[in-house]
Amino acid sequence: MPTKPLRIATANVNGVRAAFRRGMGEWLATRDIDILALQEVRASTDDLTALLGDEWDVLHDPATAKGRAGVAIASRNAAHIHRVELGATDFDTAGRWLEADYEVGDRIVTVVSAYVHSGEADTPKQVDKYRFLDAFEARLPQLAEHSELAVVMGDLNVGHRTLDIKNWKGNVKRAGFLPEERAYFDRFVGAEGDERANAGAGLGWVDVGRRAAGDVPGPYTWWSWRGKAFDNDAGWRIDYQLATPALADTVVSYQVDRAAAYDERWSDHAPVVVDYAI
Repeated sequence: MPTKPLRIATANVNGVRAAFRRGMGEWLATRDIDILALQEVRASTDDLTALLGDEWDVLHDPATAKGRAGVAIASRNAAHIHRVELGATDFDTAGRWLEADYEVGDRIVTVVSAYVHSGEADTPKQVDKYRFLDAFEARLPQLAEHSELAVVMGDLNVGHRTLDIKNWKGNVKRAGFLPEERAYFDRFVGAEGDERANAGAGLGWVDVGRRAAGDVPGPYTWWSWRGKAFDNDAGWRIDYQLATPALADTVVSYQVDRAAAYDERWSDHAPVVVDYAI
């Protein structure tokens, strides 16, 4: 019998209690996910474990400020064997980076749930975002050295390429699409137009979503609650799975679980679900 692929998903839940009230539980019950990364949990560990249920092994790193940020990793059939947090100690990273190792058969898979600051151009919030991205960049080579099967995923709050934002021309001076932010992703996976992007450029990591979709707009993962952004698919692709080359080469399926209609959304983000044939 062929081995079932490892299904890894990431979702910014925009408050897990609200997400479950809107239908996240029904989505989760149908998707047969093995490892689930969450961002913007905005709840206690007790709340999170009660919502997910006993079948899940749950790691949770709440934010310092109650009701803000918060990242988690939950798994079924693959309990964590080790966990670390981002190495930066000179500023508050609580609720934004959670990393764990999982035993999958005879392999070790390292999973990170990351929630990058949204930022705001020319303000201290943007300075904090750059400091976090600096720590992110410093950690990537260490992760790759630690495990050849590693994935950093979550709401990374940067549209890397012009293909990643419907209205990119109107956002070139806004946080999320600033040239300085996009340059980090150039260094992670390679720049737009680089033939070696997602194939060894930069630090060598692979943007699984862009490799799967090719050079086409989107598929977007975030739409404002306001106006007709969702109905018009005027979105941003800011939720990623960045994988080491060895893990990226095992991808057999990539999907953005966009809700069928505006009133069926349980978050302003859509989950990103990837199957890895490890």
